[in-house]
Amino acid sequence: MAIIRFVLDPMSLTQQLAASSVATPAFQGPSHSYLADACDPLIKAVSAAQLKFAALARWHYPGCRLDPDVLLGISSIGHWDAQREQEWGLPWHRNEGIEIGFLESGVVNFAVDGCDFTLHPGDITVTRPWQLHRMGKPTIGPNRFHWLILDVGIRSPVHSWKWPNWLLLSPNELEQIKTHLLECDQHVWRASADMRHCFQEISHAVERNGDVGYASRLAIKINDLLLSLLDIFRSQPVVVSDFSVGSRQTVHLFLARLANDGNRLAHPWSVDSMAAECDLKGTQFVRYVKELTNQPPLHYLIQCRLEYAAVLLREKRGMTMTDVALACGFASSQYFATLFRKRFCMPPSQFHSSLRK
Repeated sequence: MAIIRFVLDPMSLTQQLAASSVATPAFQGPSHSYLADACDPLIKAVSAAQLKFAALARWHYPGCRLDPDVLLGISSIGHWDAQREQEWGLPWHRNEGIEIGFLESGVVNFAVDGCDFTLHPGDITVTRPWQLHRMGKPTIGPNRFHWLILDVGIRSPVHSWKWPNWLLLSPNELEQIKTHLLECDQHVWRASADMRHCFQEISHAVERNGDVGYASRLAIKINDLLLSLLDIFRSQPVVVSDFSVGSRQTVHLFLARLANDGNRLAHPWSVDSMAAECDLKGTQFVRYVKELTNQPPLHYLIQCRLEYAAVLLREKRGMTMTDVALACGFASSQYFATLFRKRFCMPPSQFHSSLRK
């Protein structure tokens, strides 16, 4: 294990975060916005001297500030070294960029899009900006973990990728990485010896922040890292998604989140606004929804709202029928009652009363 020569002072960390508290980048939509990970549990752990930490960062991410004109596209790069059980983990979050993580030592619980994994030494993770992920269950144990968050200008699968101009990979190689990340459902791979070496060299460059040539060393090693990642994609078996790259996958993600989020269900959706959320034209959106659900979009929305209404009637005994109707996005309790009767073969009041027996 490499010896950490640079440890971010807790006080300077607090000062740097305050100085960099510009508007946090977020994932904006007509009905909601997702704030990206602010790393609050990690910040508190570093401040409490629970672990060693070294990072270079932009925006709200903790670490020494990267110069505005140096290595554009890097949101955060660094490592932590926790040599005892921790009292924290990173809860469900998203990042502004592709996050490549490498577990050098220890064992860590990791989850992405509802799938749970146990990371072992030598495992790498790759998460996309639209994927919810977490570390810890809920806390993490002793481990040494490295990461790179590289912003390529995307927030959903249909956005155009904009690779940083200091990357030296060929357009074909970058396109291969992009295709794997869009088409593959795999989240965890085994690192090669080259990738392990890249992360270790990157950690040394991060610790030498400010030395002559540190940015050039980082650029060289990140290029090597992406080439090593591409070699892994080429050599190791991958799990291909059931959904084609781009638009269909975006609609699938949108529908999955819609069905499980009461706040989103209450939004006054139209077909056009749902399509806009997916960066699609209305006709394209309708076609994909029918392929995925066998229903028109508004029919699917109503079914999700009714299912959520049934949950509220079971769990929120103090809510009136009007409260439930409005919470689920229905304009009136009468319209809600009519649709609920058709779906559950009884009015909502009877459904509610039957639960008390």
